[in-house]
Amino acid sequence: MNSYISDELARLTQAGLARSMRLVESAQGPVVLMDGQEVQLLCSNDYLGLANHPAIKEAAIRAIEKWGFGAGASRLVSGTMPPHVALEERLAAFKQTAAALLFNSGYHANLGCITALCNRTTDVFSDRLNHASITDACVLSRARVRRYANRDVDGLERLLKKSTAKTKIIITDGVFSMDGTLAPLADIAGLLDRYNATLILDDAHATGCLGEHGRGTLERFNIKHPAIIQMGTLGKALGSFGAFIAGGKNLIDLLVSKSRPFIYTTALPPAVAATAIKALDIVEAEPERRARLHENAAFFRDGLNRAGFDTLGSETQIVPILTQDAARTMEFSKRLLKKGVFIQGIRPPTVSAGTSRLRASVSAAHTKAGLTSALNAIIETLNERD
Repeated sequence: MNSYISDELARLTQAGLARSMRLVESAQGPVVLMDGQEVQLLCSNDYLGLANHPAIKEAAIRAIEKWGFGAGASRLVSGTMPPHVALEERLAAFKQTAAALLFNSGYHANLGCITALCNRTTDVFSDRLNHASITDACVLSRARVRRYANRDVDGLERLLKKSTAKTKIIITDGVFSMDGTLAPLADIAGLLDRYNATLILDDAHATGCLGEHGRGTLERFNIKHPAIIQMGTLGKALGSFGAFIAGGKNLIDLLVSKSRPFIYTTALPPAVAATAIKALDIVEAEPERRARLHENAAFFRDGLNRAGFDTLGSETQIVPILTQDAARTMEFSKRLLKKGVFIQGIRPPTVSAGTSRLRASVSAAHTKAGLTSALNAIIETLNERD
């Protein structure tokens, strides 16, 4: 085994695919401390700038004082506490569903929902650019998986027409996390009744960001349909941690009884749930945060496009910069960090070969001056000769 580990590490290094962690030495924000240097942070999912919000911190402190920190057990043993129940009720109201269920991460939520609903007789139709957690969940569910080209509704419908399965489940990201593009949800929703299908929508990068009230892509496109199950996360725009599934009461009752990641995982700390409730309060009370997020994203994206860079059709706060080669991408990331801009490079297997990119993500907390400085550094760095 030691030989395999050494050989595999060498292979990854040679291919430019070895990974390491970067240490952020301050609280999250538009500017952070790294290696003693202040840098513009442009690869965080803290889209609304809530991770270090004073009201969020105060909610956590109050909850710890009242409930302690750890939940002590899984939800079905002794781990269910009032903040968990209150947050689930709040999430259901926010997403306008009958019920919601907390999970410890978006990965857990997708894994727990998909494996609970699918089996060998299920046909699953999954967008090729869906998140890795969806891909893994589909494999573990043992369903028959049919993948369609990214956002190709005609291709999806051709697959649905061929299916003879009693249970058909379409799965798509609402916002594709590496491209910043939106799923064609109106067209997909139009297929549900026609083919007696259910849609599982991964709204991780839209929850809190899209729609008039921040409810996500369904609100953005004004879609309401009983055959849609929503997954959202608490650790991105909401600045907390964890995830949830929102849908019908029967769905949630089934997940409580059958979802293995839910059943066999210690519950989220109650203080984490309390901070997410406060974050939802801020999301609903301060729509100007979403407006500022979209303004900043458009400003940053337009600056890159005017400079001739390919942003892969981004429509949201996620703005990729296509660089193609994996090794060069990571070199660009290193050079930018030296210039005070932290944008992480994205390589295979997260994206396909030849499509490596710098994945920038913009926050409502960024200033125009900070974004302008970052744009200048990016343009200079990517135009430098090797």
